[in-house]
Amino acid sequence: MLKIERTAVMNFENAFRGMRNPLNSWAKSDSYFDENGTFVIGEADMALARKLCRAGSSDRKFIRQIFVSMDITAPLYWWKEFDTYKVATVANSTSTMHKIHAKPFCREDFSMDHMDEETKAQFDGVIAYLEVLRTRYLETKDTRYWYDMIQFLPSSFEQMRTVTMNYETLTNIFYARRYHKLEEWHIFCDAIKALPYASLLITCHDDKPKAE
Repeated sequence: MLKIERTAVMNFENAFRGMRNPLNSWAKSDSYFDENGTFVIGEADMALARKLCRAGSSDRKFIRQIFVSMDITAPLYWWKEFDTYKVATVANSTSTMHKIHAKPFCREDFSMDHMDEETKAQFDGVIAYLEVLRTRYLETKDTRYWYDMIQFLPSSFEQMRTVTMNYETLTNIFYARRYHKLEEWHIFCDAIKALPYASLLITCHDDKPKAE
């Protein structure tokens, strides 16, 4: 299971101004903010952006200045894969180290959406024992029970992180992970496709004109 909340996209205006810096072509820019304060890409800027994005990473440097913030709740096994993307990402997470004992363990703390009923029944025993350890730690403050919790914690445990990335990083993630076997990556890639102008700036490589 993966949940994305509070998505914010920032800095379109500055990124598109910078896009025209190499040729000093700012006068040709036709993007604007509408009455709702939404940045609208004009036809001339759109044509240049499409050309640069299709030319490759070194030419589309301007999309590195379009920033995205998301609150992502996902299991630890997904975060382990996400953490391979260290370039141009910043994340603040809820603390397993400091808050693992703060509330009772329950099914809702874990990704169990693909478990069959027999496996869920077995997993209930894991949850129950984690709660035993949590209670012992609260009663005694003995760190051995805290270590037991940390080291016994399954990778299906869900963690929320506020993550900031840019459109270039999301482009790399999208093409690397869109066919991954984990459903969580498909949910994340769908969220990428739903970002403003994603079809122009991120996923445009799928519709490149075929060579004659």
